[in-house]
Amino acid sequence: MVTIHDKVSPVSVMLADSNPLVLSAMSEIFERDPRFSLVATSATAEGFLGTVMRVPVQVGVIDWNLPALGGAKLIEVLRDQETAPKLVVYADEVSDVPRKAMSAGAAGFAPRSGAVDGLLETCLAVSEGKMVFPYLDVRQLQTDPIEQLSRRERTMLEALSKGLTNKELSAELGITTNTVKFHLSNLYEKLSVKNRAQAIAFYYANRAERGDFRLEE
Repeated sequence: MVTIHDKVSPVSVMLADSNPLVLSAMSEIFERDPRFSLVATSATAEGFLGTVMRVPVQVGVIDWNLPALGGAKLIEVLRDQETAPKLVVYADEVSDVPRKAMSAGAAGFAPRSGAVDGLLETCLAVSEGKMVFPYLDVRQLQTDPIEQLSRRERTMLEALSKGLTNKELSAELGITTNTVKFHLSNLYEKLSVKNRAQAIAFYYANRAERGDFRLEE
């Protein structure tokens, strides 16, 4: 008697890393594993973005410091795209990268210092709709004021730091002055500040504390 089993299609993957040795090693690992189908590789964020917007890919493995956009910006660009792959950040577990990757919208994180099997299992889990991260204090993630700001509010905070008036903010952002006041009110509440001066002080204090504090869209 012949038993026919359902054949599971391999998970399509694209890799992006600025280090050619790492990219080559990862490519070999995924090509040897029948559970995966390696679609393409890239050394830049732009190359990765250009490919996944044209070719269906289930999981993308990216370096956090990809030139020139960087991992955070790449994730931000792709997270609103319906056909975008689920992204796994493969990087050194330093400078709070796992938390930043989660905040940006990545589906998983795998440390370079970990076993190769860990990266493969993370990719499989992510392809099934799971989120895979090392232990993170979610309470800290939720209470970080910067993580609570919308993209518009982040842009407004940066514009505020330049000393723009409400009228100038209206012109720069292409919105009415009433809408500016609405966003400012929400911004002040989220930052727990009372006025423009305190918001600007918050901006510069956090930019000094967080070397990567960038607010532009």
